[in-house]
Amino acid sequence: MRSDGASQAAPVHDSGARTARGHGRGPVRSGCDRRQGSRIGLEVAVGVRLVVVDDHRLLAEALAAALQLRGHRVLAVGSPAGAAFDLLVGRRPEVCLLGIAAPGEPGAFDALRRIRRERPEVAVIVLGPMGELHGVAGAFAAGAAGYVRSDERIDVVERAVARVRGGEAAVAAELLRGAFEQLLRPVAEPDDEALLLLRVLTRREIQVLVRIADGEDTQAIADGMGIAASTARTHVQRVLTKLGARTRLEAAAVAARTGLLARMARD
Repeated sequence: MRSDGASQAAPVHDSGARTARGHGRGPVRSGCDRRQGSRIGLEVAVGVRLVVVDDHRLLAEALAAALQLRGHRVLAVGSPAGAAFDLLVGRRPEVCLLGIAAPGEPGAFDALRRIRRERPEVAVIVLGPMGELHGVAGAFAAGAAGYVRSDERIDVVERAVARVRGGEAAVAAELLRGAFEQLLRPVAEPDDEALLLLRVLTRREIQVLVRIADGEDTQAIADGMGIAASTARTHVQRVLTKLGARTRLEAAAVAARTGLLARMARD
């Protein structure tokens, strides 16, 4: 999952003091950004305390540098995303930018869940791909305050920071459109049960099931697949067991009802 193969946090750059020295001043505060949050504060984030973490170290450092140039205080930069919570220890950021390369993979949001559980005052924005809506939903389910495309412009990231700092959610409009389109116009796919069958059955067992549905007996299955009749018989029995079917005819009916046969025909 990790592009650099790292399993632990990379060295932390604490840039709070460096930022102050580099600019010759502390964080810039607008006299009206708090009072006029609805008009200005949600559009321009000024002097926000940040922690930047990404599965790709170079992306984290580049984003941190860009935000520092815009007057923000980057307290720490690290990689991979799983090390995010450790980077918060001893620091008081307002927002954590969390770049996750594969949000759809198991455990992708473990660090996010821990932050929300143990440091709920820190708003987390996930930076990730937009193509997988399940991963985006998983980010918000884990407690993210915002989700921004990982290749988005810096000003869009900055506006998202301003929104979550002000207690609002930050979600790209195209993400919402994609989510609602998927809900209202779902892609015609086989029944969920068919997808479950594909996960339960091995590739060889799926081949056997297709042949069962075609009416082939054990010997025909063995000849067609180039295996021994005893091996074919074993595969047939495993298919029946996994489908909860008592007969071959019942197994074929399950495959047809769930749409598995139609899916296999397309593939």
